[in-house]
Amino acid sequence: MERQQQQQLRRKRNRVVQVQDGSDIRALVENKEEFAKFVDDRFRKLDADGDGRLSVKELQPAVEDIGAAIGLPARGSSRQADHIYAEVLNEFTHGKQDSVSKSEFKQVLSDILLGMAAGLKRDPIVILRINGEDLNEFVDSPRYEPEAAAILSQVDSRNNGSLRQCLLIALQQLTVDHGMPPASDSWVLENIVEPAMQELSFDQLDQPVSQEIFFQEFKKFLKIITRRLQQHPVIVAHTENTFDGSGIRRLLSNKFEYDKLLDSVWRGVPKAHKEKTSKEYLRVVVDRMADSARLPPYGAVDQVDAVVNEAFKMAQADDGKAVDEAEFKKLLTEILGAIMLQLDGNPISVSTNTVVHEPMSASPSLLSPTPLSPMVSSPSE
Repeated sequence: MERQQQQQLRRKRNRVVQVQDGSDIRALVENKEEFAKFVDDRFRKLDADGDGRLSVKELQPAVEDIGAAIGLPARGSSRQADHIYAEVLNEFTHGKQDSVSKSEFKQVLSDILLGMAAGLKRDPIVILRINGEDLNEFVDSPRYEPEAAAILSQVDSRNNGSLRQCLLIALQQLTVDHGMPPASDSWVLENIVEPAMQELSFDQLDQPVSQEIFFQEFKKFLKIITRRLQQHPVIVAHTENTFDGSGIRRLLSNKFEYDKLLDSVWRGVPKAHKEKTSKEYLRVVVDRMADSARLPPYGAVDQVDAVVNEAFKMAQADDGKAVDEAEFKKLLTEILGAIMLQLDGNPISVSTNTVVHEPMSASPSLLSPTPLSPMVSSPSE
């Protein structure tokens, strides 16, 4: 997998503007003076009443920004995501306090940012400049016709409409590897795609589609888009990853580290009578273990979410019943094992591409991220 990613990065080397590998975040946290200034600024903006402490209400914007940064859907969109938002809030308040001091906020924020930095070191974000060069190369290459034929077969299964509709749907199938920025992005649509469409023949756009016409008009469409990208290059944040269960296998095989992790997550869940907890916290805990297991946060990748949901179903872990420590840990192990087996048999390859509409700063405001939208496919050979 690493060799494949290195080959893909080499193909993009002429387009790479910047690589975000977490080093800036780590440097910020480790520079005591700069991090203190960063915390002072964030704290002052969050402390609406100026009393020197952050209430639960005042912490909410920070919690939501952290959720967005780790790929969670918006608060209120799912019960599972809301549990994770609550867990992040509990990290700040320790589940008991109604407000936190600046020093408490600083410590938790440091831990969270270092976790983000570790994730970026493992899966860096590559900032690409897409200027039409690669798209033009694709259109003129022997790859064009076979890939256009494959795209047309997918379009035919989803669409019985005009050439215009076929071209727009087909464009969605192209990725940064073809030299195409995300066509669904509003800026790309307004400034690249729609003006290119206007240059095509209106008479043909409303006609039924044949393979010959599609090949001809799709090539013409892409050539026009190439020219517009030359005039208006697009900056795209790009990541690649494959979830194949190997991270879970490594975690489970190291019994000492795995037992330490189980003890840690058990201490962090709310307890009821007789030191029992609800099974509903299993989802929160699995998400907290995601980085150690090389899994994305729940809500970030639909296909991985489906695998996780199936594992919970297999383990009968969603009924909300109370369980003791031994049963809780046993269920966690069963869930992780079920996820591992599913991903081992059917790995999920993820390419994430997001148009960057603002200049990338050297020290980004890490609590005001640009969320990424995953595009998922089967892994390349």
